[in-house]
Amino acid sequence: MSEHRPVETWLTDMDGVLVHEEQAIPGAADFVQALQASGKRFLVLTNNSIFTPRDLRARLLASGIDVPEDALWTSALATAQFLADQRGGGSAYVVGEAGLLTAMHDIGFVMTERDPDYVVLGETRTYSFESITRAIRLIEKGARFIATNPDPSGPSPFGTLPATGSVAALISTATGRQPYYVGKPNPLMMRSALNRLDAHSETTIMVGDRMDTDIISGLEAGLRTVLVLTGSTRREQVETFPYRPSRIVDSVADLIRFVDHGKPATH
Repeated sequence: MSEHRPVETWLTDMDGVLVHEEQAIPGAADFVQALQASGKRFLVLTNNSIFTPRDLRARLLASGIDVPEDALWTSALATAQFLADQRGGGSAYVVGEAGLLTAMHDIGFVMTERDPDYVVLGETRTYSFESITRAIRLIEKGARFIATNPDPSGPSPFGTLPATGSVAALISTATGRQPYYVGKPNPLMMRSALNRLDAHSETTIMVGDRMDTDIISGLEAGLRTVLVLTGSTRREQVETFPYRPSRIVDSVADLIRFVDHGKPATH
């Protein structure tokens, strides 16, 4: 990596990199502290659209990880930013929770069930048949279909929960219309994060645990990528993908001493 420009900015996924089911991954708190002490700009990214940055900060703090509220970038925020750029002051019917609803309000969108410009689907722990049916009918009448992310499922203390991608598939099957997904693996999520930090792809590293979301979206956005093995991807699985991360490390604990140097270790 010596041929690259020095690293000035870090992007890191949250689940599987910093926490696992709300338990801090060893070394995660120290990694975040190292980023803050270095003075380098960073954002923690998540496809989760349920929580506001304030909510996520409190949840991470309960796990022992101190991430500033303005260093959290969610698929809800990225979706709201995308829609503000596309059609400022538009209207939407939103299926989601506080994270998405707050983000949409903050960019000046009107929430309505009457002829909205968009149907925006996010994650919620209480999908209702009524709201899904309303979304289907509004899309049939011409509303544009946007979804925060394509994740088909998510974890819970009781087992797997259906997530945005699964519900989007249901709506697509009923309407024949595919959504535009804003979150990972869409590299738009990475570019919006870079814009938020006023950062450049050539001086930024993306740290993630999933080859099919974190690594590919970082790669397609022109970033150097680091795969950690504390989440979804095992080392032997990497060779099954047609692309590779720039580096593979066991966990973010292995990156702490490289935050100042900008050259993650080779494994």
